[in-house]
Amino acid sequence: QVRLVESGGGDVQFGGSLRLSCTSSISIFSFKVVAWYRQPPAKEREFVARITAGGTTDYADFVKGRFSMSRDIAKNTVYLQMNNVTPEDTAVYYCDAGLGASVVRGQGTQVTVSS
Repeated sequence: QVRLVESGGGDVQFGGSLRLSCTSSISIFSFKVVAWYRQPPAKEREFVARITAGGTTDYADFVKGRFSMSRDIAKNTVYLQMNNVTPEDTAVYYCDAGLGASVVRGQGTQVTVSS
C-alpha cells in the first residue's frame, strides 16, 4: 500500500518560517504530481502548491512569493517551505499525490500561526 506521511507542522509566530515534509513509501517519480492542500478551521480544503514529475511548480496566489516546493528524490520526499507566515496560514496541511487514476493522501500535519 502506497503511503504519504507529512511532518514538520507545529506552532510558529507571525512572520516566521516552517518547512513541511511529505515522505512517500515509493519513489516520488511514480507520481504525476504531488500537491499540498490545506484546510483552515471551519473552512473548505484549498489548493496550496504542486510539483509535477518533471519538476514544474505551481502555487496558489495567496502563497506566491512566500511558499516554495522542492523535492529530494533520494529521500522520496517533497517539501513545502513556508516563509513569512500569517495567522491566515493556520490549517491542517495535506500532501496528495496522483498515482495512475488514483489519489494518495497523507494524514495531514497541523500548522498554527500565532500573532
